[in-house]
Amino acid sequence: MLPITIDVNQSQISVKELLSLVLEGKEIVLTEGSIPQARLVAMSKEQLPLSNSRTPGLHSGAIWTSDDFDQPLPDEFWTGSV
Repeated sequence: MLPITIDVNQSQISVKELLSLVLEGKEIVLTEGSIPQARLVAMSKEQLPLSNSRTPGLHSGAIWTSDDFDQPLPDEFWTGSV
């Protein structure tokens, strides 16, 4: 299937219309004059974010915080003489 080419300088097509075409399975190439600038295609199901893809506690213990984490840094740190 050949992509639909749309010159952004000459077209008044809305984003909603572009999305509708893409969701129908069409590929759209946006151009400025004759120079291609972007390609619009629908995302595959593997690319879609899953709201339940996080697992709490999966990397438990992988990160730790030192006891002095919130203490002010010494002056030597700020002057660069450390």
